[in-house]
Amino acid sequence: MSALDWFVLIFSLVGIAAYGIYKSRGATNIENYLKGDRSIPWYMVGLSIMATQASAITFLSAPGQAYTDGMRFVQYYFGLPIAMIVISMFFIPIYNKLNVFTAYEFLEKRFDQKTRVFTSVLFLTQRGLASGLTLYAPSLILSALLGWNIYYTNIFIGGIVILYTVAGGSKAVSYTHLQQMTIIFIGMFIAAYMIVHLLPPEIGFTDAIKMGGKLGKMNIIDLNFDLNNKYTIWSGLIGGFFLALSYFGTDQSQVSRYISAKDLKQSRMGLLMNGFIKVPMQFFILLIGVLLFVFYQFKPAPLFFNNNETQKLEASKYASDWLKIKTADEALQAGCQKAAFGLNQSIQAGDEWAISKHQAYLVQTEKERLVLKKQATDLMLRNDPKAETNDTNYIFLRYVIDYLPHGLIGLLIAVIFAASMQSKSAELNALASCSIVDIYQRSFKKDASNEHYLKASKWTTALWGIYAIGVAMFANKLGSLIEAVNVLGSLFYGTILGIFLVAFMFKNIVGASAFYAAIITELVVLAMYFFTDISFLWFNLFGSVLVVILSFIFQWVKPK
Repeated sequence: MSALDWFVLIFSLVGIAAYGIYKSRGATNIENYLKGDRSIPWYMVGLSIMATQASAITFLSAPGQAYTDGMRFVQYYFGLPIAMIVISMFFIPIYNKLNVFTAYEFLEKRFDQKTRVFTSVLFLTQRGLASGLTLYAPSLILSALLGWNIYYTNIFIGGIVILYTVAGGSKAVSYTHLQQMTIIFIGMFIAAYMIVHLLPPEIGFTDAIKMGGKLGKMNIIDLNFDLNNKYTIWSGLIGGFFLALSYFGTDQSQVSRYISAKDLKQSRMGLLMNGFIKVPMQFFILLIGVLLFVFYQFKPAPLFFNNNETQKLEASKYASDWLKIKTADEALQAGCQKAAFGLNQSIQAGDEWAISKHQAYLVQTEKERLVLKKQATDLMLRNDPKAETNDTNYIFLRYVIDYLPHGLIGLLIAVIFAASMQSKSAELNALASCSIVDIYQRSFKKDASNEHYLKASKWTTALWGIYAIGVAMFANKLGSLIEAVNVLGSLFYGTILGIFLVAFMFKNIVGASAFYAAIITELVVLAMYFFTDISFLWFNLFGSVLVVILSFIFQWVKPK
């Protein structure tokens, strides 16, 4: 990166942190620090909810996902708006009426202390580990692409987040989310514009979309009901609904965003804003991947986008084999640009025969390139059994590094850092809230002063931040990070959602029944993970349903 890129990157990140500290100065009590004194307007609530969910993985992986698999991933979010409506109708009024600091505080009012503490521990376990993984993910990719030391990158991102989250608390999180989302939206729009701008002059935005459709990338809706297909309208509406209901309705990192609003109406408006903007936002980010796929029909496309792995091959004893694969790939791509121009002209002329001819050529070339890519990744594993052979996360950033002018590279790298920081700050605030309110204040120090709890909250935020950096330092031993984050969530979210469903819907069930049902369910879910081959994606639905069923059984057999 050039000096200009470094200036843009550092100015953006330091400016965000300084603004958040400035706007949130003066927190004098735990209410102000952990909930922002319930003064956050609805639009900032909505942006903060979106920012908390949209980690760096969203902006790194989604374009690559569409590049390789098309737009069908967007169906995964179709159940989210419905979940936002349900949460707005049933969850938020209860949280608002009880004026809770955390979602789990409600469980003691509804059940008892042990159920509250158990649920809080589940959340702290899952979110604490996940915070380290989400910090490590962008560090891994940026270090590989830019040659940065990954440990310094972890400390740099984590240190900035700790600084402004400790200094400003919940308000700092919300105010910095506003700035971070602004940078992210600007950066992603510029990235999309530059892709179209760098296309040949006769290829416009609509031409690129039409070409993407002919090449199978605009596969937005799949109406087939197939349990083995992860991305259909049915899996999105049903599975996506349960996942969003659990995450947005019971995860303190999300609940803390909307309970900090001015009133019930502001909370609902912020949550609904997220529900109805999230799908178009995700659609746009995926569309960047489709545009990028069309872009590489006219430009030489790397056979493998992770430059770090290909450089290792070039320096190994397999260098000659890698050169043969590269040469074969370049020969395949030689005719692609001509066929791409022909496809565009045929679409404009409406010549179906010519469209089919050019389409078939480009699709067949892509299949042959995938065979060569498989040979290359096999070679990488022979050279280094620990080589990372999935390059989906590197596709978008490779385009940024190779084609964008200096200054914009720094801005797009700032987007990745901002996405990581925004999710991390909300996680630290939520972890501190849960630790102090649900554990420390309730079980260890019940009658301390406001000043004591405020100081304890700040120290706890810092400690969780240091813990996340520590987890990130060892995260390379956990394999696929995206899968690891999803597995962690699925191991706990089903049980937590089940507890809340019992609390909300079945007033006759008492705390002891829900508590023992949750313990058994969590043990069963863990056993399913360690001793069966059942996909972890089913754990959310299975865990929530099992808690409800076991709660009824315990309630029925318990002594009077």
